[in-house]
Amino acid sequence: MKVKHIVLTTDLSDESLRPCVPISEFAKESGARVTLLHVLQDLRIAPHGAPLAPAISLSDMTAEAEKAREQLEELRDKLSADIEVKIDVAVHESIPRGVAEYAEKHGADMIAMSTHGRTGFRHLILGSVAESVLQHSTVPVLSFPSKK
Repeated sequence: MKVKHIVLTTDLSDESLRPCVPISEFAKESGARVTLLHVLQDLRIAPHGAPLAPAISLSDMTAEAEKAREQLEELRDKLSADIEVKIDVAVHESIPRGVAEYAEKHGADMIAMSTHGRTGFRHLILGSVAESVLQHSTVPVLSFPSKK
């Protein structure tokens, strides 16, 4: 399998940066470019008094997107200077579907992401973004488990 484009997702936590070094090395060896992606969740609700109207966003995501973009610029330094790295911020109602749709739309050959390693009640309540990305993705997903 020839990998030319890798989407490396991050929620901007330290835990989500675990794949940076190995993906950077892999991209360098394979000549792939990397897109460092953060997806913001767009919480949408029905307008008050109009339950049949189209859902509207709770807030303007511009400021959040700009802050995330600044953080991604800082994270770009964690990747090798020898590879092409693009940063992007997407807004979607569902983070896992947003990641999967972004990868498909932008011709990615692979999605790389970290898992937080939640188990038990926390996993039941918070779920797993990585599992959900796997369910929605049409491209291979490489997950990096927690260090536990």
